[in-house]
Amino acid sequence: MKLRLLTGVSAAIVLAAACGEPQAAQDSAANDAAVPAEAAAETQAPADTAEQAAETESEQLNAWFEETYNESLERSPMAKTYLGVMDEDYGKWDNLTPEYQEETYDLSQAQLAEMKSSFDFDALDDQTKLSWRLFEYDKTREKAGWPYREHVYTFNQMYGAQSGIPAFLINQHRVSEKAHAEAYVSRLEGVNGYLSQAVDNATRRADLEIMPPKFVYAHVLRDAKNVISGAPFDDGEPSALWADFTKKVDALDIPEEEKQTLRDDARAAMLDSVKPAYENLIAELERQQEMATEQDGAWKLPDGAAYYDYRLKQMTTTDMSASEIHELGLAEVERIHSEMRAIMEEVEFDGTLQEFFEFMRTDDQFYYPNTDEGREAYLAEARALIDNMRGRLDEQFLRKPEADLIVKAVEEFREQSAGKAFYSRPAPDGSRPGTYYANLYDTRDMPTYQMEALAYHEGIPGHHMQIAIAQELQGIPKFRKYGGQTAYTEGWGLYSEWFPKTMGLYEDPYSDFGRLAMELWRAGRLVVDTGLHEKEWTREEAIDWLKENTPNPEGDIVKAIERYIVMPGQATAYKIGMLKFQELRERSQEALGEDFDIREYHETVLANGSLPLAILEEQVDEWIAAKQAGEE
Repeated sequence: MKLRLLTGVSAAIVLAAACGEPQAAQDSAANDAAVPAEAAAETQAPADTAEQAAETESEQLNAWFEETYNESLERSPMAKTYLGVMDEDYGKWDNLTPEYQEETYDLSQAQLAEMKSSFDFDALDDQTKLSWRLFEYDKTREKAGWPYREHVYTFNQMYGAQSGIPAFLINQHRVSEKAHAEAYVSRLEGVNGYLSQAVDNATRRADLEIMPPKFVYAHVLRDAKNVISGAPFDDGEPSALWADFTKKVDALDIPEEEKQTLRDDARAAMLDSVKPAYENLIAELERQQEMATEQDGAWKLPDGAAYYDYRLKQMTTTDMSASEIHELGLAEVERIHSEMRAIMEEVEFDGTLQEFFEFMRTDDQFYYPNTDEGREAYLAEARALIDNMRGRLDEQFLRKPEADLIVKAVEEFREQSAGKAFYSRPAPDGSRPGTYYANLYDTRDMPTYQMEALAYHEGIPGHHMQIAIAQELQGIPKFRKYGGQTAYTEGWGLYSEWFPKTMGLYEDPYSDFGRLAMELWRAGRLVVDTGLHEKEWTREEAIDWLKENTPNPEGDIVKAIERYIVMPGQATAYKIGMLKFQELRERSQEALGEDFDIREYHETVLANGSLPLAILEEQVDEWIAAKQAGEE
């Protein structure tokens, strides 16, 4: 199905959103360098002059992009840590106050105005024109999202400071010397101020009648209480934070007395800052829980219909309406159901599709035991699947990421609330690998027949290939290396579940059913997300629809619906992005025939980082035209 993309004039900008995706229209993936001035001949002066101007203007704009990126980065100590920067801000948290947020927004919009007034778009080379357009799109999208800045739920089961604080300290705050441990202590001491800002934001939003549904509070309260359970907060086993800090300090090559001082300081910070901060949060959450309603969709929020429309444009980078997305989902579900029936025949299952779904949900052969041994067996098999794919990458790609990938289980303190699987990007300096997290709290929610597709999506060739390659690209600004468009990123992840089938993988029919089940899951998201947020379905109605139309375990389904409720529109990006990657691949094969090379296609779609779907389409069309003209 051909998707209608957002297009426009000038830099092809549309009003999308402040944490989602772009769109637009042009420019080659080739990072062509302008001809050096010293290579010029007088007879070529007019052309050379234009090339030199482009080089000069492009160099200046790229230097400016670097400056503005660093200017924005300085406002976020946490973003620095994610990128592996350990400077004087290493012991600090971000500022969450609305005043600081508005300052940051004003700075961002001023940067856009400065770019437009200080640089000549027509004098840029193609790659820098693309950067201009993406920068302009991001800022315009940010402006479109500004009226809805309070619509995000401050605390929910998917994200928020309640689980973000320990996850950040444990997974991002590295300790390789004493100063880093002191910075960790400084961050512990700063938890009270940081978390209090988040609580203030949640309280203000509650006054605006922007609160998550009642079911969310039990999840968030549980996570918050988990953080301050165990030593040194009580007499139990070491808490997640204490275990992490002591492990990191114990590994330092410093005198024991210095280690003990660090432990004493951290214990004091946990008791004097972390504990009261979380107790304050718990009290506010319990207050709000009494006020919360059972209403689930974005429609309940102030200007809810406009907000959801904005979210759909942001997440899909198309101008599809909620109704169009809903109908697309229903059509895709019907198609995938028919392919599943073919597998039912292959495995000689006698019964209806819904009976087959129930068989897949309940038969023990498809699940590891819900024990430590079962969890380790799951992780071992996931690693084996990724290792096998890693050994075959040369068949599909011209370049591979330098960053390593590891597989690990979601930590206990957040596993009951976290999604079933996700990916964390590597540090750009190589100090931290990319990580595929599998949520093994209940192995009955992680069927083995989905393992192969899940490993390809979250690991290799999915998110790790795309995200690690993007941040290793040379010659493009950092905002492009580290930015992300959900329709592209998750579209690539879902496409990466599908194309291993073309390599002869998914040899087990049940595993191939798992691939289809994962695709069906994303098609179903189009239906239930729009159902919840536009058609006013209840949580229970959405759960029942997925139970009827997918084979996923009930626990998996409940978690998923609860996720879609607190993240309106995000779930629609996957299938819409996948369809575009498939459409462009098919178009390339038809246009190029025997000249089509899958490695070149993948290089084309990955060579510029995460793109809006319309710009992605342009890049592929330009590659096709260049191949047909014999330019490659």
